[in-house]
Amino acid sequence: MLLDLNDWRLNPRKAVAPQLRVILRSRIVRNQLKPSSRLSESDLAKEYQVSRQPVREAFITLEHEGLLEIRPQRGTFVKPIDVNSVLGGRFVREAFEADVVHNLAQTPDTSLIKELRSQLKEQAAIADVNPAKFIELDEVFHETLAIAAGIEQAWGYLEAVKAQMDRVRFISFVEFPIHTLIAQHGQIVDKIEEGDADAAERSMRRHLKEILNSLPRIQQLYPQYFAGGGGKVNDP
Repeated sequence: MLLDLNDWRLNPRKAVAPQLRVILRSRIVRNQLKPSSRLSESDLAKEYQVSRQPVREAFITLEHEGLLEIRPQRGTFVKPIDVNSVLGGRFVREAFEADVVHNLAQTPDTSLIKELRSQLKEQAAIADVNPAKFIELDEVFHETLAIAAGIEQAWGYLEAVKAQMDRVRFISFVEFPIHTLIAQHGQIVDKIEEGDADAAERSMRRHLKEILNSLPRIQQLYPQYFAGGGGKVNDP
């Protein structure tokens, strides 16, 4: 889940550490907390008006997800983006979502198609005025497909796998051909509505390979954000 950072308020009736994990993950993915930057438990505890313990717990979870590195006696740092993790996450995501749309197209649901068409209109409306917002809407689009397929829990597992891919997407939203991506979304919806499962699957696979076209240029423009200064892109 990508949190709307305009509203980061904690819910006092819920456990604090998981909420902080979502907030900090969103800030890392959105590049607000930049690769290699040092994070302070005490500063974040003060910022969110909590004790240091839930911040520490959130740090540990995010370290397990590959987004932070905790160095004893030195501090906690945002990990640079690992290209292999980007490519691996994209590979897993393609396999997962290709199967999702294949299944949905076998029994098209009119209410789902209506919802997806509405989302496409919203995406088109903000594409030229707020490209970063498009990525949030893109996330909603893909999550809607997973929920419709009845595998929302699996989408939650995928979230951690695709974290590095999401970081690249936020850094590079200017480089992504947003109108092309929206058109690809439309093609996916068309094939689901037509009940063409194989074509829906092909459309999704083509859509999720788009990042491979942008990644080399992003590495060239922002080498400091990548582990080892970047590397050659080879799709698994």
